[in-house]
Amino acid sequence: MEDQAIERLQIKTAEQHFLSVLQNEFGKAPRIAQALLEEAQVCLLGTGEDLRPGQMWVTLAKRKAGHGRGLAETPTTQVAWTIDAGLEDREVLRQHGHIALRQARILRLANEALDQDALATQEDLAQALQVSVRTIKRDCVQLEQGGVKVPTRGNVRGIGRGQTHKTQIVGAWLRGATYDQIAQEARHSSRSIQRYVQTFVRVVHLHRQGFPDEQIAMVLGIGVALVREYLAIYRANDSAASRGRLEEQLDRLVAGKPAVAGKKGAR
Repeated sequence: MEDQAIERLQIKTAEQHFLSVLQNEFGKAPRIAQALLEEAQVCLLGTGEDLRPGQMWVTLAKRKAGHGRGLAETPTTQVAWTIDAGLEDREVLRQHGHIALRQARILRLANEALDQDALATQEDLAQALQVSVRTIKRDCVQLEQGGVKVPTRGNVRGIGRGQTHKTQIVGAWLRGATYDQIAQEARHSSRSIQRYVQTFVRVVHLHRQGFPDEQIAMVLGIGVALVREYLAIYRANDSAASRGRLEEQLDRLVAGKPAVAGKKGAR
């Protein structure tokens, strides 16, 4: 897709409309408008039952459902899936192309299912993304060859959750990579990487305040498993450089300031 066509799609998103209102009607600078958008998303979208634009309800097998049963006998649950993440997806498409966008969506959907105590099959992913199962299988192989585990029902069976792409990204950030560097390597949007890091910092902050893992998960609207993964990354990256980078972001969080990427590639 040509850059002009992608830009037209980006302009039509709800997020871009909100940014336009802030900048054109309220006179906010682009950086301030972006910060207000991100804060509004955190405050208003939260973890309620209403679906956001780009989301849909799907019925998936529960995470602990046994294998070997007929589909009608398998315990299921409803999961909110983000099929289209708006500006984040447009950014991935513009920077990395259609295949990278599809693979980013596969990872997002698989992990959203896992965070909601469910597991998606490759068939579930193919139906949601309107592609063939063969395409999903090929993408999963490519992702795992790059060291990124896709937690589908077949992959998680018998081997546990493993480390997700979110924790891999946070680990890279702790070791000194900028948002832009990680985005290029992981073929993600800088916005999604920034969100992972911000959530990680909030997890560590609440953990230091003495909150139990389950309560941290409830407050932040994420899964308990992800909280524990983030805390494991926190403990594993105990170098002076990693501690310094984390402490800087914790100080900004307490002061109510937006997170920054670092000296190189800062947003």
